[in-house]
Amino acid sequence: MKTIYSEQHRLRDARTELHGGELVRPFEKPSRAEVVLSAIRESGLGEISAPELFSLDPVLAVHDADYVAFLEMAWQEWRDAGYAGEVIANVWPARRMQSRVPRFIDGKVGYYAMAAETSISEGTWPAALASKDVALTAAKALLRGECGVFSLCRPPGHHAALDMYGGYCFLNNAAIATQYLRDQGAARVAILDIDFHHGNGTQDIFYERDDVLFCSLHGNPEDAFPYFLGYADETGSGSGDGFNHNYPMPAGTLFAQWQEALVDALARIVDFSPQYLVVSLGVDAFENDPISFFKLTSSDFLTTGQMIGAIDIPTVFVMEGGYDVDEVGVNVVNVLKGFEVKSELG
Repeated sequence: MKTIYSEQHRLRDARTELHGGELVRPFEKPSRAEVVLSAIRESGLGEISAPELFSLDPVLAVHDADYVAFLEMAWQEWRDAGYAGEVIANVWPARRMQSRVPRFIDGKVGYYAMAAETSISEGTWPAALASKDVALTAAKALLRGECGVFSLCRPPGHHAALDMYGGYCFLNNAAIATQYLRDQGAARVAILDIDFHHGNGTQDIFYERDDVLFCSLHGNPEDAFPYFLGYADETGSGSGDGFNHNYPMPAGTLFAQWQEALVDALARIVDFSPQYLVVSLGVDAFENDPISFFKLTSSDFLTTGQMIGAIDIPTVFVMEGGYDVDEVGVNVVNVLKGFEVKSELG
């Protein structure tokens, strides 16, 4: 399987994350991608190549133009305001307040930020641009006949909504790749999000559409980020009603229960008959992940890959979460190898 990877991810090297009332070193950091890349090389999975460069057009196909302009200029505006630290939100348009974009950077940040844990650092914007190029290059490879491609995206993307960032995400790589496939002629594309955290941004972008099916397996939002989306009764709106499926699960979930949800999600995807599948590949459902509460083992990720490969749909895997443990690389490779083995057998 080909892997698409950009060295530009290192430009996103934030120093601060608000966690437990303290400013700490972010869980989402450059070493995550390096660990995965090293595991891919050691496994002999396949060719590793740099991405093609794409314009902003695929980004603007899923994100609000004013939001994109904000991301591009946020760091400079923050510095121009005289602030020495990284960009962190400290005020939001809360209930019964007006929802309009303020002029000053503090207000803009609060308007566009979903959560305060994610700071914007100096290299965030170019790293985010490179990350979307990684996803788009993988999607383009599917169009050229590849049956499976891995996009080692960093920063991740599935929490980035139409006009909001948070959860370490700025541009929604999976959504951008999905819309690109649609724009290149695919009638239907399915998205399977197996990150521990609900893909609220992806849901937000496609919630009213029937040409994209979204299925997400994640921690119950009553107890897990992002808290305010991801419930089972969120099934889509308007023409999208019935095309959004959430599988929230409780703390301590073992693979047997998680696998039941995956079986149901894959059945829905098969019934949808998409031309392509986009997998938001988070491996933070792992039992030792520091910011999740599922109990999947490394071998469970191999089985997961086999199950996804068994439905025989050309698939782009988009890297999402998985934090601060050595097994991140092993778990990613297990999914990809499982997919390849089952696809080859099929």
